[in-house]
Amino acid sequence: MSSYEDRDKCHFYYKIGACRHGDRCSKKHIRPAISATIIVPNMYRKTDADNPQMVQENFDAFYEDVFTEAARFGELQAVVVCENKNDHLSGNVYFKFASPRDAHAAKDSFNTRWYNERPVYCEFSHVTDFRDAVCRKHDANTCERGDECNFMHLRRPTSKLLVELEKAQWRQNHVQ
Repeated sequence: MSSYEDRDKCHFYYKIGACRHGDRCSKKHIRPAISATIIVPNMYRKTDADNPQMVQENFDAFYEDVFTEAARFGELQAVVVCENKNDHLSGNVYFKFASPRDAHAAKDSFNTRWYNERPVYCEFSHVTDFRDAVCRKHDANTCERGDECNFMHLRRPTSKLLVELEKAQWRQNHVQ
């Protein structure tokens, strides 16, 4: 890609899969025709409970539900959930599959479904390496931008749940 074409593309859109300017952005947002990653915008809704343990339990139930459903279509390499409160990242869920074919099957199925009394809309995403998309300061509890940060603030499942889901997926894919 030439430097002229590179100047015209929105780096946030390609790095994070979303842009705060949306369709009004002066840079290019060209959606991929196929990808191993799909994004479901605004899928996760954080509960407004005062009890952090209850918030985590509710999130773990959500994470287990969406992970298990997505894993029916193929091997998941990552499930990423944003907890930012800005419009372009709020509740976005990214599913990175081992193959674009599996992501395509999940995308087609999800786009005909409902979750939490709302229709599910998803599309392919350019994001393949979430390390460049995640706010490192949020992970260290030092992000000055808070919930309005333009990098992903991730909500993570408990490590015990994640290990259980990954083991179950491995057994499903490797045990005949």
